[in-house]
Amino acid sequence: MAQTKAVSFVAKSGTGKTTLLEKVIVELKARGYRLGVVKHDAHRFDIDHPGKDSYRLTAAGADTMLISSPEKLALVKKHQESPPIEELIATYFGDVDIVLTEGFKKSGMPKIELHRAERSETLLCRGENHDPTLIAVASDEPLELDVPVLDLNDPVEVAEFIVRYFLAPEG
Repeated sequence: MAQTKAVSFVAKSGTGKTTLLEKVIVELKARGYRLGVVKHDAHRFDIDHPGKDSYRLTAAGADTMLISSPEKLALVKKHQESPPIEELIATYFGDVDIVLTEGFKKSGMPKIELHRAERSETLLCRGENHDPTLIAVASDEPLELDVPVLDLNDPVEVAEFIVRYFLAPEG
């Protein structure tokens, strides 16, 4: 079985990762691709809420809680530390064409970094923090880099890059 392809969108908070990802997802779905998405959250979050049966069962001590309906499922699994993104992808995303992640800037997976001129910030993956896994930068200003520079405001161009880089048939 082939390894699931994945790319991470990275940037400092407030750069527009989620906004771009939303639009890229729409474009890739329109082309017929099956997508998985993982959002990195450095803070604690909870999808389960007091009063719900699943919350009561987790609060009673269940280490893993799976909520299933005809349309979707949600897994709540307690752990001591976050599993590596590669492990999460291998475990949960074998049925998709590609996984798009938001964050995971320290992972070893290919990355597209977002850059906004108005923020005047240095790139996370270039300069003193040269990351060899950077495959492109999506920017709203011209940049001279050793990787392709995509138009941050053109999700079709970003989606096309992903298709060419990861999904186009070889040959």
